[in-house]
Amino acid sequence: MTINDLEPHLVWKYFYELTQVPRPSKKEGKVIAYLLDFAKKHNLEVRKDEIGNVLITKPATKGKENLPTVILQGHVDMVCEKNSGTVHDFDNDPIETYVDGDWLKAKGTTLGADNGVGVAAALAILASDDIGHGKLECLFTVDEETGLTGAYALGKDFLTGDILINLDTEEEGELYIGCAGGKITTATFKYEEFETPMNQFWFKLEVKGLNGGHSGAEIHKGLGNANKILNRFLWTISRKMEIRLASIEGGNLHNAIAREASAVVGIPVGDKDRVVTLLNVFISEIEDELKAVDPNVQILIGTTDEPQSIIDEKTTCGLLNAICACPHGVLAMSQDVPGLVEASTNLASVKMTEGNTIVICTSQRSSTESLKNYAGDMINAVFTLAGAKVEHGNGYPGWKPNPNSSILKVAEQSFKKLFGKEPEVKAIHAGLECGLFLEKYPHLDMVSCGPTITDAHSPAEQINIPSVDKWWKLLLDVLKNIPEKK
Repeated sequence: MTINDLEPHLVWKYFYELTQVPRPSKKEGKVIAYLLDFAKKHNLEVRKDEIGNVLITKPATKGKENLPTVILQGHVDMVCEKNSGTVHDFDNDPIETYVDGDWLKAKGTTLGADNGVGVAAALAILASDDIGHGKLECLFTVDEETGLTGAYALGKDFLTGDILINLDTEEEGELYIGCAGGKITTATFKYEEFETPMNQFWFKLEVKGLNGGHSGAEIHKGLGNANKILNRFLWTISRKMEIRLASIEGGNLHNAIAREASAVVGIPVGDKDRVVTLLNVFISEIEDELKAVDPNVQILIGTTDEPQSIIDEKTTCGLLNAICACPHGVLAMSQDVPGLVEASTNLASVKMTEGNTIVICTSQRSSTESLKNYAGDMINAVFTLAGAKVEHGNGYPGWKPNPNSSILKVAEQSFKKLFGKEPEVKAIHAGLECGLFLEKYPHLDMVSCGPTITDAHSPAEQINIPSVDKWWKLLLDVLKNIPEKK
């Protein structure tokens, strides 16, 4: 069985087409062209704004002209992550998919179900001639994954709809009516290059095999963070012997929990056996700590060539201390919504860049603005004390839950009618574009729903096939049963 054999056929047809169109964040030109061509083929009105957001409008079907205009919304960009042994060019290569039982997966890369399946469902509705609905505006935003810049740049006169259904959540059977806001905090170290000392044992330390995942939706799982694990060992041995740091790298995207990290380190030749012994103990400790959530963690050591230069001792000390002290994970749980993470921070990436610079990227989330900012302040304090320059991004607002939402009531009724049980109504700790939409269009009545996707933002990403069919049926029933305008 392949993706083209799956039901509902029309949704999977367009999802397959999207897998063939490269669409990294900030490089959405090819998928924008695809959407414009789609609208032309189906004789639908289409608009594109300056940043690249696309709005395709479809008139109401016969008998539904008095229904309020509904906006179906998803983002076209995808997180581009691959396993270290996978050869894939995200700018040019299609995503290779395969069916594994009830799941659709990708071969060694992210699948792009986040949010490709939402876009595919909207396209399926636009292309269909046998689905009842009022006037539709299908909004396809760009660059959601690396800063929500498409939603930020959306004009206040781009949309006319009264109801917005966001198609970007990842658990079938759940309806979302709120989300966290977020911000990015970066710390920059400038270092001096020193000559490589003599009589050193040089080794490369690697952390790999972690699951990684979405830094909002999965931050509560206690998943291993490769940056923290790598630094934890380096910090520990730096207290027992003299170390020289030549390079350090880990993680990639601000909204993904780091899966891999590495460093090139030198120690006195006489400490070689000692560091291997310490590492064996450390590996045992980490495997025990993560056995329930990251059973495949690997911490590897191997000899490497002598580097041309090293990072100065002061910067090395400040960097290791700061990463050790930097918070990562859940900071507070909601006092209003049981089980909801209220505030968190993610130590996302450590990268060496041009000009003798090391950049550490972190991201903070909270549905309470003050707690989001305080989380960023904690990061600021840690890295400032270590001598780094710290900068905060503008961030984005949360979406405050509205339990009395009219579209929520319709969705609840449809779900119960179709499946004989109540849906779960939730808020999500991940960031959605809904908060930004509400800032520009305060009248919007919003709800978010989607099929089941696991391990988003990692190469383990997969989408549950039966859940797509249930979600599709729910979406169509909601569109059909929205009350007429009063």
